[in-house]
Amino acid sequence: MEPIKKEKLVKVDDEKNRILRHALSKNSLYTISASQDKDPEMDFNFDINIKTMSAANQKASGRCWLFAATNVCREIIAKECKIAKFELSQSYLAFYDRLEKSNYLLESIIELIDKDYDDRTLTFLLQNGVGDGGQWDMFVNLVNKYGLCPKNVFPETATSSATRETNQLINFNIRRFASDAKEIYSKNKDLDGVRKEKEKVLNKIYVLLSDAYGLVPETFDFEYTDKDEQYHLEKGFTPLSFKERFLGDSLNDFVSLINAPTKDKPFGKTYTVAYLGNVVGGKDVTHLNVPMERMKELILAQLKDERIVWFGSDVSFYGDRELGVWDDQRFDLDSGFGLNLKMDKGQSLDYRASQMNHAMCITGVAFRNEKARKWKIENSWGTAAAKDGYYIMSDTWFDRYVYQAVVDKKYLNEEELKALKEKPIVLKPWDPMGSLAD
Repeated sequence: MEPIKKEKLVKVDDEKNRILRHALSKNSLYTISASQDKDPEMDFNFDINIKTMSAANQKASGRCWLFAATNVCREIIAKECKIAKFELSQSYLAFYDRLEKSNYLLESIIELIDKDYDDRTLTFLLQNGVGDGGQWDMFVNLVNKYGLCPKNVFPETATSSATRETNQLINFNIRRFASDAKEIYSKNKDLDGVRKEKEKVLNKIYVLLSDAYGLVPETFDFEYTDKDEQYHLEKGFTPLSFKERFLGDSLNDFVSLINAPTKDKPFGKTYTVAYLGNVVGGKDVTHLNVPMERMKELILAQLKDERIVWFGSDVSFYGDRELGVWDDQRFDLDSGFGLNLKMDKGQSLDYRASQMNHAMCITGVAFRNEKARKWKIENSWGTAAAKDGYYIMSDTWFDRYVYQAVVDKKYLNEEELKALKEKPIVLKPWDPMGSLAD
C-alpha cells in the first residue's frame, strides 16, 4: 500500500477554489451547484394526474415502504367509500413487522448455529439486525396474516414515530441470543434448549413492542364521513375481516418489478434473496427483472387506469427537498468540483454506488413527444416540504435511480407471467436487490 504523497496533491489555493470555499462556508454543495441551464420545467402540471389524499408523515422512522403501501390501499378503500381524508394504521403493521422480523432473524440464527461467529452470512444478518425498512412482498405477508385497521383505531405513539431506541434494544437482545445460543448448543448439541431460549427472547420483544406501540386491537368499528358529508358506521370488524371486506386477496395480484442491468441478473428472470423476509412461512420476496422501458410501460398502464404505483428508488442524489424535485439535470457538480456522479447503472449496483433506499408512490406523469418527461410523486415526509408533500421526478433521474416498481400482474404479457411461475434464482444475502426501503 502506498501512502499519500503531499507533493502529488493538486493545488487548491486558486481563485476558483477560494470562491467555492467562501460559498460553502454558508451553503451546501447542492445549493451552490443548482443549475437551470437546461430548462428543467419541473412544475406541477401533468397529463395523468390521479387525485390522491394528503401526504402522510413517517417522521423519525424508516417506514416509508409501509406508508407507500398503505397509501395504495387507502386509495382503493377511499374510492369505494367516497372518503376525502383517511389513513390506515402504519403503526399496526410496523408492530407486527418488528415482531415477525425478530422471529425471522432468531430462526436464521438457529439455522446457522453450526457456523463460526464470524461466518459472513451470520455476521451480515447480525450487523443488519431488525430495522424499520422493508419490501412490498413483506407488506403483503403482514396484511395477509394480520389484516389492516384505520389509523384512528391504532394511532401513532412517540416510540412508533421515532424507532431508534426500540431498534437498539431489540437488536442487542437478538445479538445476545446469538451468543447464548452458541454456548447452549456447544455443550450437547441441544436445539431444544436453544429454542426455549429463543421463546424467552421473543416474548421479551413482544412485551417491549406492546409497551411502546400499545395494545393492538382485536375488534373495532369503522366510522367515517364521505365526500357528501354523509356519516357511516360499520361495526364489528377485526383487522383481518376489514382487509377481506375492502381488499380481499387483491394484494396477491401485485408483482415486484426491478431494473437491475447487471451481468448476473438476465432480464426476464425472477429473483429472490437468501435470508430476506419477515414472516416465517410467508411469501418469499420475489422480483421480476425487466428493462427500464418495459418497467415504464407497465407503470403507465396502471396509471392510465387511475391506479397509483408503489416504487423504490435511491433518493441520495440530485434532490431538492425544499422544491420537491429529484432531477439529475438540475445540479452541476462537475464544473465546480470536478466530481463525476455518472456511472453505468449496473456498475453502480455491483460496486454499491447506489441502491434502493426509499419507497414512494407514483401518482402522475407528463409527456413530451409521447414520452414521459416527469413524474408526480406522493412522498411520506409530511406536507411542509415540496408542494404539500408531493414531489417531482424527472425522467432522466427515473432512469438512473429507480430500481423497483409494483404493478398488477394483469398488465404483464404471457412471457412475463410464465417467468413468474418459474423457481426464482436465489441471490446472496448481501445482493443490492435485497436492500430495504426505509
